[in-house]
Amino acid sequence: MDNLHKAQEDMRNSYGYGSIGALVSGTVWITAGLVVDFYSPQKGIWALLIGGVLIFPVSSLIERLIGLKGAHDKNNPLGKLGMEGTIWMIMCIPLAYGLSLIKSEWFFQGMLMIIGGRYLTFASIFGMRFYWVFGAALGLSAYVLFKLQARDFTSALTGGLIEIVFGIVLYALFRSHVKNNS
Repeated sequence: MDNLHKAQEDMRNSYGYGSIGALVSGTVWITAGLVVDFYSPQKGIWALLIGGVLIFPVSSLIERLIGLKGAHDKNNPLGKLGMEGTIWMIMCIPLAYGLSLIKSEWFFQGMLMIIGGRYLTFASIFGMRFYWVFGAALGLSAYVLFKLQARDFTSALTGGLIEIVFGIVLYALFRSHVKNNS
């Protein structure tokens, strides 16, 4: 890849603007919320962590099933930025887990802040300012949930709903782009 715009276009087209990943992630958050509600906050935390590990492979599979590449060009330098963001996110998870030892709901609020920060980097990876709004929505929700002393279920459900709504909008934008360019 010899220029930034081509690299971003490759990322957008390969991953459907990141919509499938957001939808899968939102589903993981909703599942974690249900596990909290039906079982326990600790099991919900583990549901989010284990489900989080599956987001990329499940998203890639779904992307391929719907006709997307599900992988970027191996020479795309933005792939490295995506991996670096993933590593940064993983390095932050122990902080969120540590918060859960004080109050379990703080894990979900902490993860909302961490994931929101990661989505901010997607603005550069995909070349879409929309991700600034997405990341800010997650970060702001974490703050509001913390101030309201929201419980685990509410925090996980909020994260899931935000991701699913933004995932749907991203997918609609992607489909509109495909339709207009065909």
